[in-house]
Amino acid sequence: MNIQTPEWVKHAVFYQIFPDRFNPSPRTQHERGIQFKPWGTPPEEQGYQGGDLFGIVDKLDYLKELGINALYLNPIFSAASNHRYNAYDYLEVDPLLGGEPALRELLDEAHKRGIRVVLDGVFNHCGRGFWAFHHILENGSDSPYMDWFTIQDFPLHAYPEEDQEPNYAAWWNHPSLPKFNTDNPGVRDYIFKVARHWLDFGIDGWRLDVPEEIKDDSFWREFRRVVKRANPEAYIVGEIWHEARHWLQGDMFDAVMNYQLTGPVLNFFGADSLNLTWKHVDIVLEPTGAEGFRKSIETLYALYDWEINYAQMNMLDSHDMPRALWLVNNDEAALRQIVLCQMTLPGAPCVYYGDEVGLSAGTDPYCREAFPWHKPESWNYGLSEFYHSVIALRHAHPVLRTGDFEFLHAEGQTAAYRRRLDSQEAVVAFNAGKTPQDIRIQAGAPARSFAQVWPSDNGERFDVQNGEIRLSLPAQGSVVLLRG
Repeated sequence: MNIQTPEWVKHAVFYQIFPDRFNPSPRTQHERGIQFKPWGTPPEEQGYQGGDLFGIVDKLDYLKELGINALYLNPIFSAASNHRYNAYDYLEVDPLLGGEPALRELLDEAHKRGIRVVLDGVFNHCGRGFWAFHHILENGSDSPYMDWFTIQDFPLHAYPEEDQEPNYAAWWNHPSLPKFNTDNPGVRDYIFKVARHWLDFGIDGWRLDVPEEIKDDSFWREFRRVVKRANPEAYIVGEIWHEARHWLQGDMFDAVMNYQLTGPVLNFFGADSLNLTWKHVDIVLEPTGAEGFRKSIETLYALYDWEINYAQMNMLDSHDMPRALWLVNNDEAALRQIVLCQMTLPGAPCVYYGDEVGLSAGTDPYCREAFPWHKPESWNYGLSEFYHSVIALRHAHPVLRTGDFEFLHAEGQTAAYRRRLDSQEAVVAFNAGKTPQDIRIQAGAPARSFAQVWPSDNGERFDVQNGEIRLSLPAQGSVVLLRG
């Protein structure tokens, strides 16, 4: 099969936003009597802090200056939780987020700035307030929507006692998250209508929540046809944490959230500082040397067609896991190398909101804190400037986005790889260790000279001598060289 992915994604730097916690706008007209928790309330208290879509619009210039050209938003449809993975109306933007007018303005203003917007599609399950499930709650087996869900018996245990479990199919047995019966043609029609509706409205793609739990390839093939008919350049990215070849053959998804990259990158650059208290079946944290890093990355890229590799959403963290800085025990030097690696590998980097100013927190709910607009004194401005610079580096050099990829060196705690595109060639080298290292990189034919473009474009040149580049790297130091 001829695999094609959206061209714009290969050049994207994504920014993931958890809407309730990014920015509240004074322009959002809420009903009288609405009360939110104070901005910056500890996230473990749950509740709503009032971030909204107008608030994102108000910060688009900040994001554009950072170098962001694509947004991924956690769910925005009407729901009864701050995370909104339990929607009760997929055709309504939650009024607490500003409603449809706010999404309209966000899309228009983002597109003016060359920023794409991808929404979260939660099509495996809904909330128990979803209109069809509510109909069953009210009417029992007399409801015409009985077959939209998998009901075992009545009365429904929608709000079960301590010793009860839901007597209907629910995501991970959570009674608040009834699973759709996607074998029902009406359910399929509804989901496809939702997908098409918001694409026609102007969104640029869908991030699919837990798509592997809809175990029906025909569903996802039809979903792709619906999406691509509406917008051939729309992005379809699935939340699959493990190896995902089954879905990445060109007939279902364009890419997945590439958590399989997350572990190897954290393990190599954070080898001396990993926070091993966090456990996850798909992201195993364990200190790794350069050779293990090389093998993991090469194995990962070998799984997929390169058209897929260039479109993968490369994650360091998200709303579902601790922040990257927390995972390396606040070792900022390690984080900087991790982010530089992310920005120079094939695939579309994704920055989780607030990482760029130094937010550091454990897993959900702690990683869903309010962006500290209200506490600018808490920002790590040096780290923020680093993010600006490293994102600009990626945008400045096409070779770092769509060049081919090859490891040149992996020894001890030092590694280097090459990207090549037409006449342009980049070499990216790292010393992840805590002591300076001199390394020799096998760089091919002689009579070539590379210019340093990172950490600063200082005009220093490195000649290939006897097929090698010789580098002296400081502790936890990195360099990017460019030819052509």
